[in-house]
Amino acid sequence: MSTNRKNDLLRQGSILAVAGILVRLIGILYRIPMSNLLGDAGNGIYSVAYGIYGVTLTLASSSLPLAVSKLIAQRSIQKQHRNAYRLFRIALAFSLAIGAAAALFLFFGADFLEGLYARQGLAKPLRIVAPTVLVMSALGILRGFFQGKSTMLPTAVSQLLEQLVNALVSIAAISWMMKAFVESDQQSAYGAAGGIMGTLAGALTALLFLIFIFFVCRPHLYRQIRHDVHGSTETVPDILKALMVTVIPVILSQTVYQIGFTLDDLIFGNLMDVRGIDNNTISSLQGVFNSQYNILINAPVAVATAMASSTIPSIAASTAAGNQSEIRRKVRGVIKFNMAVAIPAAVGLAVLARPILILLFPSLTQYRDLAANLLVYGSSAVVFFALSTITSAVLQSVNQMRLPVIHGAISLILHVLILYFLLKYTDLGIYALIIGNVSFPIVICALNWRSVGTALSYKQEVQKTFLIPLISSAIMGLAARGVYGLLFSWTEKNTLSVAIAVLTAVLVYGFCLLRFYCFTRQELYDLPFGGRIVRLAQRMRLLP
Repeated sequence: MSTNRKNDLLRQGSILAVAGILVRLIGILYRIPMSNLLGDAGNGIYSVAYGIYGVTLTLASSSLPLAVSKLIAQRSIQKQHRNAYRLFRIALAFSLAIGAAAALFLFFGADFLEGLYARQGLAKPLRIVAPTVLVMSALGILRGFFQGKSTMLPTAVSQLLEQLVNALVSIAAISWMMKAFVESDQQSAYGAAGGIMGTLAGALTALLFLIFIFFVCRPHLYRQIRHDVHGSTETVPDILKALMVTVIPVILSQTVYQIGFTLDDLIFGNLMDVRGIDNNTISSLQGVFNSQYNILINAPVAVATAMASSTIPSIAASTAAGNQSEIRRKVRGVIKFNMAVAIPAAVGLAVLARPILILLFPSLTQYRDLAANLLVYGSSAVVFFALSTITSAVLQSVNQMRLPVIHGAISLILHVLILYFLLKYTDLGIYALIIGNVSFPIVICALNWRSVGTALSYKQEVQKTFLIPLISSAIMGLAARGVYGLLFSWTEKNTLSVAIAVLTAVLVYGFCLLRFYCFTRQELYDLPFGGRIVRLAQRMRLLP
């Protein structure tokens, strides 16, 4: 591969990685005012509806963009532009047909799903989100087309537009719905429906943008087709077969993660209903778990995974080149970086649980003590989700596509059995979801860890990957908690105390990592703003 080609791939990958980080950050930030507006019961209904939508979308079309981008890229490199365009059209028609069927199922099956999940009011947001599946079917194929043509900018811009419009419309629609139906006993359901409106509006905006870009690029596409390398024209069955072979492993892998969350909602709602817990309380408890707990747990996982994801394509390139030492070096670096982000995040959420909840969710007071306890007991999930996600991506990068699917399925079965037993035969209630939430990624981590070692003849270095970040995080946690306690006792200002405690945590943790030589000089250069970190560490004499 030429140097220019490598640089272009790196540049395109960086565009998508940066967009991914921004999209995740926007997604995390807008959920905070959404949660405050919806209240605990509204959050419960919204999260269950969104979970069902996520599973439906995964089964219907969300894996097709990856398949389309890969197959179009193969044909474009061979200059078979006519076949690439034919594949795009067939994939679009196929995706729209599946998306339409899924949308009809959600719309007309909303009442059935409301009864199945024992969640009063669930049908309203499900009917509103149903058309989104169809919109996302077209949107995903267009994104896959542009990525297959080695241009990531349209996808990146469309993702940012989608998330921004989603955030603005969701907040505005929830606010309007909650006021318009303030006298209704279904206020929470209408509010959840307002939140789902943002999902549809964001997807439509992104689709219209990509349609515009496609028509702008169409003259260039026709020029490519005119200069096509003549070869056999692929038939519809051949194209559909190629799509299925590429799509099925991805569908299975993604479905395991998605279905786990919605199964939690299904099992928890029904077993609590059998126990005689009223519907509003069940929705409120699920709202606490899915909003206040999950939003904060997923934030560091999303950022760590997005920042590390730019390394995964390079691992795949090294695998294609057969460079085993380079693969092991990259795997070691990406896992170490993720742990350096995830471990302190878990400790920080545990030691500052209540102050953070007061800061971010000031209007949600009824279950604040419960939410704080969930964060304290369940914050370790950050570490295990980050590690399971990265090791799954590593296995896929080294052509072990089936293993993450198998490991996820095993973990899901164990997770369902554990959760059912705890909810059925103990009084743990919502705490059973925490145990399940932590045990699910632990099993995947253990299985992935063994497979990565076997596939690569590889063993992760433990001291600098796990022990030093853990010790540094413990010191950081003590410092942050102490600073918060002192400041709050003097000022009684939670926002100021949290801000200074978090700043203290960042500085103390960074100092400890450098002081204990967690990263080599080269590894520091590979980090974001690595050059500045190295220069600062040199001035402080913290580098050997």
